[in-house]
Amino acid sequence: MTALPAPTTNTVHLRITRRGRIVLAALASLPLVAALVALAVFGANSAVASGAESSAASQSFDYVTVQAGETLWGIAEEMAPTADPRDVIADIVSLNQLPSSEVQPGQRLAVPSKY
Repeated sequence: MTALPAPTTNTVHLRITRRGRIVLAALASLPLVAALVALAVFGANSAVASGAESSAASQSFDYVTVQAGETLWGIAEEMAPTADPRDVIADIVSLNQLPSSEVQPGQRLAVPSKY
């Protein structure tokens, strides 16, 4: 009879190259990066929205109706003669969420009462 060879353990040692480790680390960190991007996008928008809501809620304002031939510059100078008209115009545009500083006759604008 012939002797059987001794049982050997077939262990396989896995070797990962440098490129493989980089790819594995990138795949493992992908959910974290996606979560941070989502937080940055949606968190920033909600912070801006809540900041806008709180500033609008705490700010009191009056209304002005634009007459024919009036401009925001003229309204700003009339409302706050000592203030810089550019700052007043920026506040009016921001408060009314206007796309530009152009106004139409009959348009009703909210003006901060601090002016």
